[in-house]
Amino acid sequence: MSDRINAQLAFLTEACKLKSVLRATSLCDGSRRENSGEHSWHIALYALVLGEQAGPDVNIDRVIRMLLIHDLVEIDAGDSPIHGNHDTAEMDAIEQAAATRIFGLLPPDQAVGFRALWDEFEAAETPDAVFAKSIDRVQPVIANLETGGGTWPEYNVTAAQLESRVGVKVTRGAPALWSALKSRIDAWFTAHLPSSE
Repeated sequence: MSDRINAQLAFLTEACKLKSVLRATSLCDGSRRENSGEHSWHIALYALVLGEQAGPDVNIDRVIRMLLIHDLVEIDAGDSPIHGNHDTAEMDAIEQAAATRIFGLLPPDQAVGFRALWDEFEAAETPDAVFAKSIDRVQPVIANLETGGGTWPEYNVTAAQLESRVGVKVTRGAPALWSALKSRIDAWFTAHLPSSE
């Protein structure tokens, strides 16, 4: 077997570890926490289905590729919930090192391409990355709404926090999608945490 194929298979075997990383978010049926591999697949599907919500300059095929690899760093770094307490600078350093190690398993040309795609997602400046970030943020919101608030009470999430940490990012890349969810979100917070503002 060629060195190139060996390197590609080593990367794919390593990527399987993402299925063992548990996230804070539950499945929509509330039966258990999802893992990061499931999350990556699900948001890639979100992008495919909701691609019509993207701006005209967005390449959905690139967005899907971005979303499939965006959380591979969690193999080393673990999940860091958006509403959790963690040192963002420290987490960024851990994720950067993880990206170097994990993408470095690939043949050099693929390693460079995958790392560039991951860096683009993290920077969230291009139309593709902005939309990808929007989709990444909206999927846990749906899961929490489907599970009666999911982990929002666990993390003491307020409506204002959700708007600033999630809503702003979703609105930036998929404004109609956030508008469509807003009434459901507002209704949940009104019913469950009326003093959350």
